[in-house]
Formats: sequence, structure tokens, C-alpha cells
Amino acid sequence: MTAGPTGNGLSTPPPLPSRRGTWAAGLMDYLALGGVLVGLVVVFGLSTEHFLSRTTFDMIASQVPGATIAAVGMTFVLIIAGIDLSVGSVLGLSGAVLGVLMVRWGVSAWVAVPACLGAGLLCGAVNGLVTVAWRLPSFIVTLGMLEIARGGAMIVLGSRTAYIGAPIEPIAETRLLGLPVPFVVALGVVALGQLVLTRTVFGRHVVAVGSNEETARLCGVGVRRVKLAVFALCGLLAALAGVMQVSRAASANPNAGAGFELDTIAAVVIGGTSLMGGRGSVVRSFFGVLIIAVLGSGLAQLGVQDPTKRLITGLVIVAAAVLDYYRRRLNRSEA
Repeated sequence: MTAGPTGNGLSTPPPLPSRRGTWAAGLMDYLALGGVLVGLVVVFGLSTEHFLSRTTFDMIASQVPGATIAAVGMTFVLIIAGIDLSVGSVLGLSGAVLGVLMVRWGVSAWVAVPACLGAGLLCGAVNGLVTVAWRLPSFIVTLGMLEIARGGAMIVLGSRTAYIGAPIEPIAETRLLGLPVPFVVALGVVALGQLVLTRTVFGRHVVAVGSNEETARLCGVGVRRVKLAVFALCGLLAALAGVMQVSRAASANPNAGAGFELDTIAAVVIGGTSLMGGRGSVVRSFFGVLIIAVLGSGLAQLGVQDPTKRLITGLVIVAAAVLDYYRRRLNRSEA
């Protein structure tokens, strides 16, 4: 059945893909990402002596929570066809607020952590407000926030690291079911994010805005409200990632999160979220985080120098973007 004119002069939309076809395509994506992850583990396990050890997997489990949590927020942003370049700086500013409150003002973690999350939420809300109020590209707005938040972190900490120590360490050191609490929290954020994206009206509106903003508006979707909520969510999750990073280091560093936004975007793109918007999965973004973490750990154990590691990671990102291009072409040809 092809699209054609109707009596009111409008064109009928093309038929939507069947649930079975969509489900099958999603399953193939998960299998592909799982295959890549297992393949990396096998290759590095055979190539290095200590990769397949509890120490390695404990290290990966302690490294990925922050990136995972931030990747959930970035997934929502990319699905609405936006981008947030400020997540690393917002992470740093939020951590700085946490550090100053606990070290200089003697505030307990029960008060400092919510204040830290509030700082990230505020930064994200400002990104969203400026983007929708003046219809500016999110690239430019969040690039400005990148500098604003980084400067704010340096001002708050006086360009010095604030050592918190024992009062914040329990967050990172406590284990639940044998796993670090930050890792369990990250899994919870992934599960909740996927549930919101696939099982709620808000999630459907997010996908609709990214697929075709004008059509979504004509269908009654509050496009401005959706965008504002998504950017605020991204800022909040960047701050939560900051809490995890500060607890792991037991200190707040004004340069924390530098370049973090690129790693986050890379993980989401590797996970199959389209840079053009309208399609993505929180769970697949988590797979992307794991792939980057395993790749980095394996290359480090092989003795690969940092410049070469960055080159290889960059090639993986480009390959994922090219794959997304051909996937979109295939979907259009099947529509």
C-alpha cells in the first residue's frame, strides 16, 4: 500500500512497520551488540594473561556506573534529535558543589547529594529553556554551558581539588548482592530509563519529537515541554554520575569530567541510537558503555598506548555511525 492523496488534499501516511518486524529488528541489534561484547572478552581473554579475572571485572564494574548513568540521559537527548555537549562540565560542577558543601561547610552527604543533583538539574533546565525559547541549536547552547559549568566548577573549588575522604566513600565501597552500589544504581537507572522510553506516554512523545517535530506538534504533543524535560533529565543524570565519580575518588576535582561528553556520545552511538533522532534504546546504550569499557581495559592490558587507544575507539565510533547510516537507508527502502 502506498501513500496517496485523500479527499481533504492531504496525503495518507505510509503504513507503519509491523510489531513483529520491529521486534525482530530490535532483537538483531541486541544480538549484534552482545556478540561484539562477547567477542571482545574472548579476544582479550586469549590475548592477555589476567583479563579474565575478578580484578579486571571489578575494575570495569567500578568504572562504568558514571558513564552508564550519563548515557541514559544522552540517549533521550539524541532521540529528540538534540545533543548535549555539557554533560562532562555539569558533572564537574555538580561534584564541585558536593565537595564544597561537605568539606568547607561541613554539610552531611544526606544534604550535599541532593544539592549536587539540584545543580545538575538546573544546568540541564537552562539548556532546555534557552534551546526552546530562542529555537537555538542545542549544539551551540550546550557548548556554551560546557564553558559556563566548567568555569563555575573552578570558581567554586578555587581551582583546587577538595578531598572529602571517609564521609563520601561508603557510596562507592558498599556492595549489594556482591556488586558495588554505584553499579547497582546504574542498572536501576537503565531499567527505569528503558521503561519510561518504551512503556510511557512521555517516552512515545520523545520518539515522536525526534522522528518529526512538526508532525508531533500537529498531533498535540507539547514539543517544547518534552525538550525541556529531556535536557533537564540529562543534567540531573550527569549530576548523579558526578556523585558516583566523587565517591569513587573521595574528592571533588574542578577538571572532573573533561572529555566525558565525547565518551558518553560515543557509547550511545555505538549502542545504535540514531544521530538523526527518532530511534534509540537505553539498554543498547548500556551495551555501548560496556563495549567501550572492555575495549579500553583490554587494550590497556595489551600495553597499547593512550594515543593508539583513542585512535581505535574513534574508528569504532565512525564504524557505528556508518552502520547507522546504512540501517536508516534499509529502513526507508522497506517502508
